[in-house]
Amino acid sequence: MKPILTLITFFIASTILMAQNKPAYILYNSKGKKVKYTKMIKKISESDVLLFGEQHNNPIAHWLQLEVTKDLFSLKGQNLVLGAEMIETDNQELLNMYLADKKTEEEFEEEARLWNNYKTDYKPLVLFSKEHNLPFIASNIPRKYASMVYKQGIESLDTLDDASKAFIAPLPIEIDLELPGYQNMLKMMGGHGPANENFPKAQAVKDATMGYSITQNWTKGKYFIHYNGTYHSDNYEGTMWYVKKYKPSIVCSSISTVSQVDITKLDKENMGKADFIICIPEDMTKTY
Repeated sequence: MKPILTLITFFIASTILMAQNKPAYILYNSKGKKVKYTKMIKKISESDVLLFGEQHNNPIAHWLQLEVTKDLFSLKGQNLVLGAEMIETDNQELLNMYLADKKTEEEFEEEARLWNNYKTDYKPLVLFSKEHNLPFIASNIPRKYASMVYKQGIESLDTLDDASKAFIAPLPIEIDLELPGYQNMLKMMGGHGPANENFPKAQAVKDATMGYSITQNWTKGKYFIHYNGTYHSDNYEGTMWYVKKYKPSIVCSSISTVSQVDITKLDKENMGKADFIICIPEDMTKTY
């Protein structure tokens, strides 16, 4: 009787522990194998550029962006360069002035076109760069020009003056609509056709400008962390495709963020999206 009672007690205790073990995320490699955070840091530190793909309203992704940045800073020091989709290229001068204490925090936040969740989700990254005197690159195309492409076509960029073109990747921008990510966008829009193609082309000019911004602000020996929506770097496409196009010698690594009902095993559809995949419970509280 005693061994049976012991077994029952062990089973109940194990069940309680399992119920209490609710991880906020599980980390996987591209093949769906669970990996330790420290192993990920070691692996990504061997590249030149990290594209950290986030879900914009996911607090775990934002927290890990800051943690990864801190840990890479401990390895790379002043060779670290930060950059983000969330700040546009024509705000670079304003951002530089803030980082150099030539603009107050209030002035920067009032004058820059910052996302609504800047203060909770991206400000910690900007403050980290400011505190440690690291460059922070505003990498994304000004939204008014991406909107031009969506409404009027890629050719509309040719009508811009040289000062405006300076905020965009060099024209003409090569766009491969056969890439699976852009193909999916075309399907969403109902297939090929001039009007429908403007949607993935608007996405592509964002990817191209971000990729160009990364390559123009990276030199050998530097390490660039770029924060972007996961769809800009999933499946090694988008921004990463343009990084490799503009500077083939750069070694890139990537992180993707996914949500699943059950995070104990990576869904097949999420495998291969990036070198490392952060799998987060689907019911995780959102920041907006």
